Amino acid sequence: MTDDAAPVLTERTADGADDLPWERLDRRAFLAGGIYTALPTAGAALVTGYWVAVGSTVGTALAWVLPALVVITVAGAASGEWMWRVTSYRVDAERFHVHTGVVFRKRLALRRERIRSVDLTADPVLRVLGAVTVRVGTGEKAGAEGTVTLWPVRRASAEALRATLLAHATRPDADGGAEPADGSLARFDRGWIRFAPLSFLTPALGAAAGGGLLQVAEWFGMQQRVLDVVGSWFGLAPVLLVALALGVALLVVGGVATLALWVETWWNHTLDRQADGTLQVQRGLLTTRSIMLEESRLRGLEVVEPLAARLAGGARVDAVATGLTTDDEDKTESRTLLPTAPKELADRVAAKVLREPAPPTSAPLTPHPEAARGRRLRWALGTVLVTEAVVLVLGALLTPVLLHVAWISALVLLPVAVALANDAYRALGHTLTGAYPAGYLVTRSGTVRRATVALQRRGIVGWTVRQSWFQRRAGLVTVVATTAAGTGAYAVRDAAVADGLALADAAVPGLLRPFIDSAVGDAAGADAEPEVTARR
Repeated sequence: MTDDAAPVLTERTADGADDLPWERLDRRAFLAGGIYTALPTAGAALVTGYWVAVGSTVGTALAWVLPALVVITVAGAASGEWMWRVTSYRVDAERFHVHTGVVFRKRLALRRERIRSVDLTADPVLRVLGAVTVRVGTGEKAGAEGTVTLWPVRRASAEALRATLLAHATRPDADGGAEPADGSLARFDRGWIRFAPLSFLTPALGAAAGGGLLQVAEWFGMQQRVLDVVGSWFGLAPVLLVALALGVALLVVGGVATLALWVETWWNHTLDRQADGTLQVQRGLLTTRSIMLEESRLRGLEVVEPLAARLAGGARVDAVATGLTTDDEDKTESRTLLPTAPKELADRVAAKVLREPAPPTSAPLTPHPEAARGRRLRWALGTVLVTEAVVLVLGALLTPVLLHVAWISALVLLPVAVALANDAYRALGHTLTGAYPAGYLVTRSGTVRRATVALQRRGIVGWTVRQSWFQRRAGLVTVVATTAAGTGAYAVRDAAVADGLALADAAVPGLLRPFIDSAVGDAAGADAEPEVTARR
């Protein structure tokens, strides 16, 4: 057996566990597999059958399509049946065992104390069957060995399995005592839907819809006809007006698509604190998902305000916790405790989750020096000027039209860049709340994505002090708190040197003190870019 600090592959079970019964997946796995393959295959069969019928007869089309549909559906059902026959699992006093495969047998044993999450997901097919997909994670970055997926499992069995695997969760002490031990922390409000279209997905999905329409039209040889029809709607209108109207239309389409996606993801959202010391998030319209997070793994919260949502007074709440999934799949949504909702509600939920009488994320922050504003103005204006220079060069080489595009876009982008730079400066701030080891480091930055992080001071495991040549000239420094939770590092950007070092020293007393004199000396006299790292 390998080291118990990580999930292990083993050929043995725990001592005394040989008489425990092995559980199986839902017996209707074959039915689920058949449905999953039949639905998309039927759509493809309709398109294929149509084209075959155009070139021959309907009978010929059916003769080709129906047998293929039956064979593929049976293959899917056989795959589900195979999964049921070769997969079994059980839980003993120490480990969670999963056996799968026949020719290549795989026996996975996860130590129960290493299990950090047991998520249940049910799409429409599984909901009809009364089953779910169970995803057990350890929070490790070991890829497949750190995550076990069981599909499909009866919902009652899955709930029982989750309760057993998370039985080691312990309730943290409620320091603030402002909130009850368990109960509802947030419930879905239809008013939150107004924030759904205020997302970068809206223009992205709109552009994708327009491009997809043209691509499908090209497949059917109708692209020029589509362009002619759209052109006929505007007659002799100026090109700029046509482009503006099409842009608005695509934004409307993208907004509707984003709204539908948001409703599917967050409908019936609930956030509850369970009696066993876990936070439970449930959400979803067609595909439901239930996510559990141990409070003992929580190291803080992040209140995120995307630009468009912030202008409408919205923000979401993300968990800063250890043991969250590190896979690309659903990485962001797996740590979101509250979707975009009114900012006041987000702060209240943050206080409830952290068991604090007042939300640390709304604490007054220490502003940063004016030199930080200058850095952001230079970045913003430099980006615009480089972009315009590229357009001008292309205009000189290719077409004079781009020269007009350059000066028109400059008139728009320059004031926007200045406004965003000033907004980014106003967002900067930091503070400490409470006394070590309690309390939080609070830092805020960003404009397109403004984020306010409240990180437990006892969760800080080290500091990295960074100072570029330009920062030294401006008397600024960036201090980065490292932690085992969340993204692993949270920065206080462009603070005054004295303020930044004092903040790091006060946040975790004694951790950075041996390095402060060295950091200040390097900043004063070195030509290289100094970086000082302190860890405990």
